[in-house]
Amino acid sequence: MAKKEETISLVDTFAEFKELKNIDRAIMVSVLEDSFRSVIAKMFGTDENYVVIVNPDKGDLEIWRNREVVADEDLTNPNLQISLSEAQKIDASYEVGEEVTDEVNFASFGRRAILNLRQTLASKILELEKDTLYNKYIDKVGTIVSAEVYQIWKKEMLLMDDEQNELLLPKTEQIPSDFYHKGETVRAVVDRVENKNNNPKIILSRTSPVFLQRLFELEVPEINDGLITIKKIARIPGERAKIAVESYDDRIDPVGACVGVKGSRIHGIVRELRNENIDVINFTNNTQLFIQRALSPARVSSIRINEEEHKAEVFLKPEEVSLAIGKGGLNIKLASMLTGYTIDVFREVDNSVPQEDEDIYLDEFRDEIEGWVIDAIKGLGIETAKAVLNAPREMLIEQADLEEETVDEVIRVLKKEFEEE
Repeated sequence: MAKKEETISLVDTFAEFKELKNIDRAIMVSVLEDSFRSVIAKMFGTDENYVVIVNPDKGDLEIWRNREVVADEDLTNPNLQISLSEAQKIDASYEVGEEVTDEVNFASFGRRAILNLRQTLASKILELEKDTLYNKYIDKVGTIVSAEVYQIWKKEMLLMDDEQNELLLPKTEQIPSDFYHKGETVRAVVDRVENKNNNPKIILSRTSPVFLQRLFELEVPEINDGLITIKKIARIPGERAKIAVESYDDRIDPVGACVGVKGSRIHGIVRELRNENIDVINFTNNTQLFIQRALSPARVSSIRINEEEHKAEVFLKPEEVSLAIGKGGLNIKLASMLTGYTIDVFREVDNSVPQEDEDIYLDEFRDEIEGWVIDAIKGLGIETAKAVLNAPREMLIEQADLEEETVDEVIRVLKKEFEEE
């Protein structure tokens, strides 16, 4: 009786495990049956003459074995055959050639068989759990999930969802100013699901443009309803973002709807993104107008487009140049990302630099100007010699973080080049 109880206890153990891991009931029954069959096949070389019945409601199982009745002297395989004398002990009417079906107590196979079964079950359930996790989250790629911080490492954070599944938020996918403690809840978008060697890893992201898009969909009903569409997003996480929206209803102002009354809708998104500044602009297929809007809050005087090279030369009044470039060059970088055009900013042309003069890229001056200085200026979105000469000297000093003497030397080298021409 103790052995029978041990078998039932075995099933109960994995029934509890099934509930814990949220595995489908029918699949779990199938896994249990397959596991018992696998152990029987290892012991006897075949499981074809066995019937395994798992009863998940009662938490028990039955194993039935079919054997052919043979004459006592012809018995060669006790697993597939039963002697006539043994068969007649079960029922006196049995004759040679008939089939006997009797119930088998799995515990009678011995302790080793039970241990083998436990290992087989654990292995199959682990595989099943991994498949379930992968299938669940592969369908959630691009959607926002909430999870609790479980452990914080140098390069990533381990999070746990409501079902205690492990999710990873790498440092590279965190907003620079993100700071969490163990037990806090994090919202992020499912960025990708890796499955190397059947070991699924769910990678989350808070820096993805998709995360920003999903937040807008949650906060702005018109986007969720399809009345407003997000056409493009450009984002430098934790710093600034630009989002282009379009309305399919002339009565709806897409920018106003996204911002909300007194910024009510966008404030929640800004807080979630650690005070990331968000510019919402009207999308248009008119490239010049789109670039003009993308450079907001700067007011553009005129634009020259090179569609083949996807470049744009933008001319502004001197006081608008710094606005167009933005702090640390963020505004012009985002405008370029949003429009897909490389944007060069110029002050409106005056007599000191003739309009017909050919411009020169800054990289051409690396033999005369130190590379780090050129890179600092290019970081402002300024790519050419003319753009430097047209940019305010104070802006180059402050925003590129250069010494006055360094800026003056750069201007001297560039002016000399044009004077020689």
